[in-house]
Amino acid sequence: MEEESSKRTAPPPPSKGLLQTPELYQYVLETSVFPREPQQLKELRDLTATHPRAMMATAPDAAQLMGLLIKLIDAKKTIEVGVFTGYSLLLTALSIPHDGKDFVRQEGNEGSYDFAYVDADKVNYWNYHERLMKLVRVGGIIAYDNTLWGGTVAIPPDSVAGSHRGGTEATIQFNKSLAADPRVDISLTPLGDGITICRRIY
Repeated sequence: MEEESSKRTAPPPPSKGLLQTPELYQYVLETSVFPREPQQLKELRDLTATHPRAMMATAPDAAQLMGLLIKLIDAKKTIEVGVFTGYSLLLTALSIPHDGKDFVRQEGNEGSYDFAYVDADKVNYWNYHERLMKLVRVGGIIAYDNTLWGGTVAIPPDSVAGSHRGGTEATIQFNKSLAADPRVDISLTPLGDGITICRRIY
């Protein structure tokens, strides 16, 4: 009973997402994400939480969706651009079959990858997209993190803090370019700081 009580009163982890009620975000994590999170990921997430820039980490609810997508398309060869403490990289490694391979910024043959994840410098997102459109096979998936950039994509430019303006402008332009790209199906999902899922059509 004491354990249950402490669980209710413990402060929720910071939310990067649009669930503005901390209790609601905590509910999502405790009922869906944490019960299925592998122990290795939990340990890494707890360790990352002690880092002064912990907010850079992939949100666990967004990571859960990525793991599901990887399994749905039976991805065996994946690539990741941008790694912080390795939470998303470890998640990918745990989600692919034992004979699968995960690469960090290591290019292979065109059309040889099943899944790609990008969480790097926002000003180069379109450059990464163009390269990954060659590397990822038709029917494969590319996921981009931070496509809502702390919600600043939807507020007046003069209200955005100076340190965020470059990232905001780059993210807005990237989102517009993706929406106009006929080579992909897209879904901008409001998990974490916004994660856009792209499926290559051709």
